[in-house]
Amino acid sequence: MALSCQLLLVKPTNCGDGSLSCESPSTMGIGLFYSSIYLVALGNGGYQPSIATFGADQFDEEDDRERPSKIAFFSWFYLALNLGSLFSNTILGYFENNGMWVLGFWLSALAAGLSTVVFLAGTPSYRRRMAGGNPLPRFAQVFVAAILKWRLKCPSNAHKDLYELPSTESAISGCRKILHSEGLRFLDKAAIETDDDTVEVEGKPRSPWRLCTVTQVEEVKCILRLLPIWLCTIIYSVVFTQMASLFVEQGAAMNTSLGSFNVPAAAMSMFDIFSVAVWIALYRRVLVPFGYKVTGNPKGFSELQRMGVGLIVGMLAMVAAAVVEVYRLKEVHNKIIPDSPSSLSIFWQIPQYALIGASEVFMYVGQLEFFNSQAPDALRSFGSALCMTSISFGNYVSSLLVTVVIYVTKKEDRPGWIPGNLNKGHMDRFYLLLAALTSIDFIAYIYCSRSYTSIAVYKESTEDEELAHIK
Repeated sequence: MALSCQLLLVKPTNCGDGSLSCESPSTMGIGLFYSSIYLVALGNGGYQPSIATFGADQFDEEDDRERPSKIAFFSWFYLALNLGSLFSNTILGYFENNGMWVLGFWLSALAAGLSTVVFLAGTPSYRRRMAGGNPLPRFAQVFVAAILKWRLKCPSNAHKDLYELPSTESAISGCRKILHSEGLRFLDKAAIETDDDTVEVEGKPRSPWRLCTVTQVEEVKCILRLLPIWLCTIIYSVVFTQMASLFVEQGAAMNTSLGSFNVPAAAMSMFDIFSVAVWIALYRRVLVPFGYKVTGNPKGFSELQRMGVGLIVGMLAMVAAAVVEVYRLKEVHNKIIPDSPSSLSIFWQIPQYALIGASEVFMYVGQLEFFNSQAPDALRSFGSALCMTSISFGNYVSSLLVTVVIYVTKKEDRPGWIPGNLNKGHMDRFYLLLAALTSIDFIAYIYCSRSYTSIAVYKESTEDEELAHIK
């Protein structure tokens, strides 16, 4: 990206600062630039879910001394992500406003290189878990075996009559045995052993497409149970996305002066990052001890409870943004002139940014913990990926929702809620729409979370093999 900008796009030097226009880019320059953007997206999709899972794997959840550290890891991991954003939203934002695009991209490349060196330096001390292999064939085997045995009746005593390896080891590499659970009983038929199923001496079926273990069936069940919770988080991600889109547009139409300095509208997201840092500290130092006294849960409050709180706080952030927009419009002296700024200070946006930051700590940190703990051992990175894809889908849904709102509200005699000239629109109504959608989503989330069944695995103790429920 830095090379394509320096050699092909940013001509003359320092163009794009608002006063000096850049030359028309070549086809090759545009192609290289977009290729580099897609490479950034590919890299983020690969390393973010993996590094969250890999970092959590450095702590043994069955060790009483390390278990609290694993719980705290996700909070500090999310804080580290936000501290990186603080640099990009302030320093790099300043470079952008002054046309120093190439320098900003080179600094980003340098940061990526340094992080790679630091990561590789710790290689000798990392703990590594056995890879579980490609889960897609295992999933397909469960569905195929269940369909082939669709006429069979599920046994009444599933814990004893369904097929499982006789040894303490799981049939899935790198995964502990998972205990049978009620619900989605149709899939249990994949573990019904019939006269046509030949089992080898080691206890393994000759054809995994006809007979699956309880652990393999439960692996599929776990993922299917996570999907409704995941779907409920997408609306919150739509709310979160506004911080990088409409919040910035709203701020740009306000009074950005701070003495002789003009505050970049995008730099206001630093208050979100400060809020994240404060709330992570408050949660770890205040809310966890308080929650432990109230609920008896060492984590303070369960992940599902915290995610629900995140939805409520996110809804309040949209209400706060709507109130600010109402007063911003009142302070516009000439609404006819496009981009005429309001006299309302941009710092009135601080509450909505702070509320978004607080909601992130409850929602996204809770998501990382929840999906990591509830995903089977061999699919932990998939659990972390669910959190990241929630943010991605939130961006797509937000774009779709904005497009639909503009189309529905724009008439010949009305500019709509989100016109090019915000002073003639009603962005406050869009914020209230998001608050209403979040309220509806919260009701659906309550239903899904109350009906959710936690994963249950076997845990080895010093005396024998005992059952442990991961909550």
